[in-house]
Amino acid sequence: MSGIVAVSTSSFGKENAAPLELVRAAGFEVRMNPHGRTLTTDEAKVHLDGVVGLIAGTEKLTGDLLRGLPGLKAISRVGVGMDGVDQVAAKELGIAVSNTPSAHVDAVAELTLAGLMAILRQVPASDASIRAGSFDKPMGRLLRGKTVGFVGFGQVARALATLIAPFDCKLLAYDVVQDAAAATALGATYATLDRVVADADIVSIHVPYSKAAHNLIGAAQLASMKRDAILVNTARGGLVDEAALLAHLQANAKAGAYLDCFEKEPYAGPLATLKNVVLTAHIGSYAREARLRMETEAAQNLLRSLGKA
Repeated sequence: MSGIVAVSTSSFGKENAAPLELVRAAGFEVRMNPHGRTLTTDEAKVHLDGVVGLIAGTEKLTGDLLRGLPGLKAISRVGVGMDGVDQVAAKELGIAVSNTPSAHVDAVAELTLAGLMAILRQVPASDASIRAGSFDKPMGRLLRGKTVGFVGFGQVARALATLIAPFDCKLLAYDVVQDAAAATALGATYATLDRVVADADIVSIHVPYSKAAHNLIGAAQLASMKRDAILVNTARGGLVDEAALLAHLQANAKAGAYLDCFEKEPYAGPLATLKNVVLTAHIGSYAREARLRMETEAAQNLLRSLGKA
């Protein structure tokens, strides 16, 4: 036996056990997340005791936690976000850190489009009406011809731009790193954040979380949006000021939002009481094909870091 590999992401291997078998075939004992959710720091400390490798979810891996795990040699994140890992501490401790930066792209882009269409056409409201014994017909809106503003224009945003190409939308994009060729190919125009937020009918967020990006969309940005604009966040929790969004949506009944991620998860806040919001439980990567690819890549990355590839 080569040691213990912990898995902290609660869904790992549930759809397909092949990624787990890769790790076991390399001679490792696998320790699964016993809680079925994101681990707290104290739970992670117990779960990671004595392990040589971690296939990580979205739990916080602080410097203090990592320093208490002398046997840990590698962290392989299932997904792209790395904000939960203290990478300075990991480098200091000689812990290899990797992620799966592309496997999620199609799944998140398609979910973004699905959630956007759901809020535009009031699909959840109509469904709820029928389930309640009524047959209400809420009035929706078209995507066709709208101005879509991307806050961040990386892989997911570009995949979404490709998906909505048949709808003849005007595309605006804000990004600190600009790829003029990619924007031109997709028919997008780069603009300032202020212009993207003010001019778009739909504002879709696609940036990684960082302390500098905390509440990137706050009260000031919401106030500058069109009164019936829709905000979409399938990126990371913490990018949107949820209290400000609540107030904005309460004051503007024709506005809307689709959110797949939240500052604190599981989410149990007041946005769930509003009819002009569609919420999903951080399921951006939860498509069978994408999940298998992500988990396989995460397992392969871990084994490579541990010299078992």
